[in-house]
Amino acid sequence: MTLVIFDCDGVLVDSEVLFNWVLAEQLTACGYPIDGDSAIERFTGMSMPNLMAVVENELGHTLPDGFTITCRARANDVLDRDLQAIPGIAAVLARHGGPRCVASSSSPARIRRSLTTTGLIGHFADKTLFSAAMVQHGKPAPDLFLHAARTMKAAPADCIVIEDSLPGAQAAVAAGMTALGFTGGSHIRNGHADALRAIGVAAVFDDMTELPDLLLRY
Repeated sequence: MTLVIFDCDGVLVDSEVLFNWVLAEQLTACGYPIDGDSAIERFTGMSMPNLMAVVENELGHTLPDGFTITCRARANDVLDRDLQAIPGIAAVLARHGGPRCVASSSSPARIRRSLTTTGLIGHFADKTLFSAAMVQHGKPAPDLFLHAARTMKAAPADCIVIEDSLPGAQAAVAAGMTALGFTGGSHIRNGHADALRAIGVAAVFDDMTELPDLLLRY
C-alpha cells in the first residue's frame, strides 16, 4: 500500500510567509539585511541548521548565541496567533484511509505545535511525525524521507511525497519517491511550478481538492 508523506510547512499549514517574515526581521537585526520575500525565496524548505550555515558563511562569522531560540520564540508568538491550515487539507485527510506521515524540516515541537494550532493533529499519530532533527542531513538530502519510509516499513518506490519547496522536492526525488508539488500556499511565487517540474515532480497542483485524484493516479 502506498505511503503518503506530507511536508508540514506550506503543505499542511500555511506558515511560510509568517515564519520567513519573522526570520527576515531577526536576521536583519543581526546584520544580515533581508526582507520577507527574499527569505521565502532563499530559505523555504531548509532546516534551521542548514539555513544558519548559509547565512554564517556569507557573513563570515557566526550568528549571535541564542539566535535560534529568539527566532523560534518570536515565530511561535506569530504562528500561535495567525497560523491557518491549508484550505481543504482537513477534508482530504479525513477521506484518506491509507498510511500517511509527516516529514518536515521543522523541529518536532514545532510540527506538533503547528498541527495542534490548526486542528490537524488528530489526523496523525505521534509516531508518524518525522523531523529533520532526527537525521544527519536535512532536505535537500533524502535522509529524512528515507528515515520516515524505513520507520513506516515502506519501500521508497511505494511512497508519494507532497512537497511545496524546491529542497523538499529535490529530497523526495533523490529518495526515489514520487513527488507531487503543491503550489497553493500563500508564499508561492510566479515560476515556482515550473521550477518544481524541472526538479522532476510527477505533477503540480494548487488546490488540495485535487490531491485525492492525484494519489489514485500515481
